[in-house]
Amino acid sequence: MKTQVPQKLVLAHDLGTSGDKAVLVGVDEGIVGSTFIPYATHQLAATWAEQDPEEWWTTVCRATRELLRSHHLSQSDVAVVAFSGQMMGCLPVDKRGRPLRNAIIWADQRAVAEAREFVERVGLARIYYITGHRVGPAYSCPKMVWLRRHEPEVFRNTYKFLQAKDFIVHRLTEMWATDYSDACGTGLFDLVRKEWAESLVEAAGLDLRMLPRAVPSTTVVGEVTSSAAEVTGLAPGTPVVIGGGDGVCATAGAGVVGEGTAHLYLGSSAWLAAASRDPLLDPAMRTVTWVHIDPDWYSPNGTMHNAGSSLEWVRGLFRVRDYAVLEAEAEACGAGADGLVFLPYLLGERSPYWNPSARGTFVGLTPTHGRPHLFRAVLEGVAFNLRAILEALEGQGLSVARLRVVGGGAQSRAWRRILADVLGRPLELLAHPLEATAIGAAMAGAVGVGLVSDLAEAGTRLARIVGVEDPTPSDVYSTLYGVFREAYDRLIPVFERLARVQEKEGV
Repeated sequence: MKTQVPQKLVLAHDLGTSGDKAVLVGVDEGIVGSTFIPYATHQLAATWAEQDPEEWWTTVCRATRELLRSHHLSQSDVAVVAFSGQMMGCLPVDKRGRPLRNAIIWADQRAVAEAREFVERVGLARIYYITGHRVGPAYSCPKMVWLRRHEPEVFRNTYKFLQAKDFIVHRLTEMWATDYSDACGTGLFDLVRKEWAESLVEAAGLDLRMLPRAVPSTTVVGEVTSSAAEVTGLAPGTPVVIGGGDGVCATAGAGVVGEGTAHLYLGSSAWLAAASRDPLLDPAMRTVTWVHIDPDWYSPNGTMHNAGSSLEWVRGLFRVRDYAVLEAEAEACGAGADGLVFLPYLLGERSPYWNPSARGTFVGLTPTHGRPHLFRAVLEGVAFNLRAILEALEGQGLSVARLRVVGGGAQSRAWRRILADVLGRPLELLAHPLEATAIGAAMAGAVGVGLVSDLAEAGTRLARIVGVEDPTPSDVYSTLYGVFREAYDRLIPVFERLARVQEKEGV
């Protein structure tokens, strides 16, 4: 017997780095079902990272069928399919949409030389003021140029370069498209005009025809074909909304669809993102700006490399399985970790410094410091760097009264309290902090087919606040934040010397 289900369900797929999270969302009920299916990343060299796009497709098909079956849904219960996906990838496909090789994903760093040459040819400031981004090897453009140089036959046979979600959308609809946010991640998109920057495409030696048309995230780009319906279980003709990159979908899914609010994402990396009517272009180029999934808005953003990954490192160092043990110890030792400061730059840093040579550092160690102090210093060090990002954004005129927190780290009450105190802002906890990205994709889908009038309404319905951490003013944090910033500045030449040693030694 079929169970009672909402009449207007959105099926959202979030194609992340580790797998596909598929979520069924009712615009009034919120999340009514979800599943996660992993796929593999292939590391063929130390700085290379690839994925098989056919695994993306089989995973999406499997997750869709599993959700429909486990919730006893008929095809007609799904009003629309929408997507979020990992950004800054490079998947070459032929005219029929068949992959010509594995996708080179965002984490791949092989195109260092190509990125450097592109910046030298065009100029970093010019690229930044056109695109809103500091283009480096993580971006799609240098990866495309790497393929032209190192795999010329693949490049010659390439009809389009696609992102993860765009490949799945083509499989479902046979349409070629990307959205504005994923276009931003190529390093070839004009942020203000919201179109491909022909001068940059030409400077990179690429062909504009190899890039799909770029449309707003709420666009219905096509319908599920009969052949795709057979393998997914969806009804032929189901509308497909393009959605957006995972970063901007998380922003929308956190309910950040207007001014005054920003959100923190706490995962292996972390970012602080907001919404603004205009791009925030920082003269010091400390932050970046994406087009929001609402095409009338932008999403200024500062992303740091090492957040949860720093916690994982210190947990592994002490061989403690349960984070709750470390968090209880950290809370007991008090704010400031008895004068111990951690610079969380284990793998270099993006915002606000953009320094790949930066390294993780403890400052102020004494014999009285133990495991609780080190773990608390790591929690506080990530918070200090996020404060530097917040100050960089506010220095450009952004006003942030409140912050919302999503991602795995949002589940840590100890970390939420530290962040509220260090950032000096109320920190709001969402009902579904682990599903914000998929919820953002669902919001785009709901707007695209008219289930809600706009993203503001979608955010009100789907981004529910269930708790708030209010900040407690702290002289200790004010003092140690100054130490944190000064320590980084003074250690820059030391980091550069160490990086040369490590490069020479192959570390």
